[in-house]
Amino acid sequence: MNGYIEILLRSLSFILFLFLITKLVGKKQISQLTFFEYVAGITIGSIAGEVVTGLEQNYFQGALAIFIFGFVTFLSDYLSLKSKKFRDIVEGSGTVIIKDGKLLEENLKKEKYTIDNISTLLRQNNVFKIADVEFAVLEPQGKLSVLLKKENRPLTPKDLQMKVPNEKEPYTIIMDGKIIDDALRWSGKSRGWLYTELEKMNATLDNVFLGQVDSYGELTLDLYDDKIQVPQPQQRPLLLASLKKTQADLEIFSLSTQCEKSKAMYKKNAATVQEIITKLEPFLNG
Repeated sequence: MNGYIEILLRSLSFILFLFLITKLVGKKQISQLTFFEYVAGITIGSIAGEVVTGLEQNYFQGALAIFIFGFVTFLSDYLSLKSKKFRDIVEGSGTVIIKDGKLLEENLKKEKYTIDNISTLLRQNNVFKIADVEFAVLEPQGKLSVLLKKENRPLTPKDLQMKVPNEKEPYTIIMDGKIIDDALRWSGKSRGWLYTELEKMNATLDNVFLGQVDSYGELTLDLYDDKIQVPQPQQRPLLLASLKKTQADLEIFSLSTQCEKSKAMYKKNAATVQEIITKLEPFLNG
């Protein structure tokens, strides 16, 4: 029984110790680890497992070994931040694989990649023809960064010279049926406003899994009961429709009146409303 208790105590203490080492090293996704960090992580795990289950092993020697590996990894990251040369040695650097729609065979051989490997990485980027690629770089983590030729890139509002509004991140003001007061305050809303909106949507607070306020100040809900249909916010589309109706009415009035002065006034105001619609439509659509 004493052996089991010792394993339990060693396990709990090593969980805490490994957590502290992880915080020291920093947080990176598995795909972002350098080769050195990957090897150090495997070694630390192996040492921890051996010390926890091998009761004949010296506990403090194992802890010291883990600390050394963790500290060296931390030191490596620190030096990488300070020196580009050191960073290139430890982490590597990107390699150009495709340029002007042509594969660079020498770089491909240098990285020990085949055409099939590159084709797979291209497909993961939704690219199926090498000739469509302007520039592609194989990153140190094995990912392929692709820049398509200009004629093959998707159209953007900027290409069409369209003005679109800036959109900020939504504020999560309800989570698991609880109001998050800090987020509610940051969004510029109050509990009174929130309860009014919930009533409009026929929703109760305890049935809301997630509630967010977008950059336009509109509330969207995700309910626990997915069978209940939540009405979508309609204020902006309704305002846009009202503006378009107003503009159309002014045009009709200008055509139906015989008074030249009134006709000119209606036309002028119809043009003014149309300018307002043009400016606001990107904000009011959807």
